[in-house]
Amino acid sequence: MFIEITDDFSLTKIAESGQCFRAKLLDDGTWRFITGKNILHIRQHPHNRYEIDCSASKWHQTWLPYFDLDRNYSLVRSRIAETDSYMKNAADSGTGLRILRQDPWEMLLTFIISQQKTIPAIKSCVEKIAGMYGELVETPYGRVYLFPSASQMQNCSAEELNQCKLGYRTPYIQDAIDKVTSGQLNLDTLYSYSDMQLFNALKSVHGVGDKVANCIALFAYGRTSLVPVDTWIRKVIDNVYDGQSPFTRYGNDAGIMQQYIFYYAQHNKKSL
Repeated sequence: MFIEITDDFSLTKIAESGQCFRAKLLDDGTWRFITGKNILHIRQHPHNRYEIDCSASKWHQTWLPYFDLDRNYSLVRSRIAETDSYMKNAADSGTGLRILRQDPWEMLLTFIISQQKTIPAIKSCVEKIAGMYGELVETPYGRVYLFPSASQMQNCSAEELNQCKLGYRTPYIQDAIDKVTSGQLNLDTLYSYSDMQLFNALKSVHGVGDKVANCIALFAYGRTSLVPVDTWIRKVIDNVYDGQSPFTRYGNDAGIMQQYIFYYAQHNKKSL
């Protein structure tokens, strides 16, 4: 099946943007994305056409919201102040990025794992967890392990988790499993929470601080007014904006602007 996407959309930039860790470029130029129990293979063709291996209903039900395709990102970029040259350069560099709407449970564990780890190391940990506890699925491109649910990980031991190279994060992962499987933290209910309620609920999990909570809120719940501040964003705030956050002026687009800057900073490290 073929679809057309005319707004900003770059599979490569999305995959390299630090918000998803299981996207994979296959040998024939096809990209694989996974969310929950859903696997998508998508390949770009000329003239904004993309070949996908799911039904029209599945595309509209799952993948259109996943890629945030109801939002006009070219319009978002047009709102950048003319005086904000760094942000304009970042947005030009990152044109094609989109804020993904990912599975909350996977994002909770993924961003707990992400602390003090490089992106390749995060990817390795996530794949190990999927391989140990996730469901095996056969696809036309080979075997894939889905990311396990909290219930699938309910009886895992610290020794097993340590095989995934989690280090000091192991008890944090165990606490997340316990809180979700016991119902103390209902990830589906959180969709109805205000930004602050969501933020505070996520921080009830051991090891979830401000940055991780904001990442989960942004990349799982689509709270684009929230801004995760990691080392690179802090460097930009301090070195480019004299310690004053540039994001406050962008309101509900602030999290998108953060993603442009994160991508730009990752590709221009020497300038910082």
